[in-house]
Amino acid sequence: MTAPLDTAPGVGTRARQLILLTCLYAAQGLPFGFFTLALPVLLREQGWSLTAISFLQFLALPWGIKFLWAPLVDQHGARRTWLLSLQGAAIAMALLLSELHLSLDSVLLFVAVFLFNLIAATQDVVTDGLAVRLLNAQERGLANGIQVGAYRLGMILGGGLLLWVFAQMGWRVMFLGMAGMLALTTLPVLGLREPSRVPHDEPPVLPAQAKSSSFFSGWRLAIAWLHRALTPGMLVLAGLIFCYRFGDQMVSSLLTPFVSDQGVGKETIALMKGTVGSATSLLGAVVGGWLTFRAGRRQALLWSGLLQAAGFGFYIAAAMGLGGVELLWTATVVEGVVGTMASVALFALMMDASDPAHAGTDYTLLASVVVAVSSLGGLAGGFLGDRLGYTATFGIGTALAAAGCVFLVWWLDRHPTHTRVAQAWR
Repeated sequence: MTAPLDTAPGVGTRARQLILLTCLYAAQGLPFGFFTLALPVLLREQGWSLTAISFLQFLALPWGIKFLWAPLVDQHGARRTWLLSLQGAAIAMALLLSELHLSLDSVLLFVAVFLFNLIAATQDVVTDGLAVRLLNAQERGLANGIQVGAYRLGMILGGGLLLWVFAQMGWRVMFLGMAGMLALTTLPVLGLREPSRVPHDEPPVLPAQAKSSSFFSGWRLAIAWLHRALTPGMLVLAGLIFCYRFGDQMVSSLLTPFVSDQGVGKETIALMKGTVGSATSLLGAVVGGWLTFRAGRRQALLWSGLLQAAGFGFYIAAAMGLGGVELLWTATVVEGVVGTMASVALFALMMDASDPAHAGTDYTLLASVVVAVSSLGGLAGGFLGDRLGYTATFGIGTALAAAGCVFLVWWLDRHPTHTRVAQAWR
């Protein structure tokens, strides 16, 4: 019999927990890596403008609005059932797409991107809630390194290997490969036993209230996310996340089209951005997890954020015509490491702010802010990139990234948003 994942965390149990989380986060990165790294390159080659490509951000809408159904997922049903159903749906989608004859201008392709995002966003709600409940505060820095690293591993496979497979063998083989890898990431879920839920601070429902409670339960569930959003500190933290991420997302959203515009071919981009860039992100996840664990949230957020902004300087130099392809390789490695370090530190802060009794909902709300900022930053980057060029847009994004990092640290030094944040901050 498989030991419950919420029992005393011995070495074997903790290892199974981390393997499970690694596979689940990697599963999210697989299709996302292909659609976010490969698709912009293919569309840019067909002559799409940066502004038009930036509107693909709307296909990631489920990631930005998943808080709407997070209370349902977080509080109802077994997590194993949710995970197996969602993973199975993703596998079925990939198998179905392998049998269709798709082209880049096919509406079915964009519908598929949206549906994959819907499935992965819902799976993320379950996985994040599971991680918050399974891990203690000390473990979250390291665990967020695993979270980001595993997601990047999925992107290596999806944006690197699958892009190369697509370039060599086309849609069918690529989607069959995606289905096979998704199936492998589902195997650890089979051994999952339900971890205990944290009890709510709510009065019991009396028999006379049962019918009324049942009648209004759906409505209460629908607005549960609003109640969580209005709890003290959540809106302030959402604003700080916006400041921390907006500038770097302006730059990051343009990097793959920028490399394509430098005359780099699909196979080389698959190696550079999909494989090497994502592989160095694994190193960044390890370093970021260690830094967050050893130095604390404040130092990790400050130094990783500033290093990320400094790393964008390589892209500014490349946009000015300096360094050639060699500088693009250097920029990819640096951005992969320090960008992931900054994400690990930020996600650990978000877990600190999440109430364990509402873990999936709270973390999903904050994660939705991250996605919304990514979309807004991508739209701003595409708009400015078409009008001002890469050099000016990279410069503006870099300045905003550095300023937002400093502001977040300055604010939390004086006004920690939650008691849990204050305890982990130093």
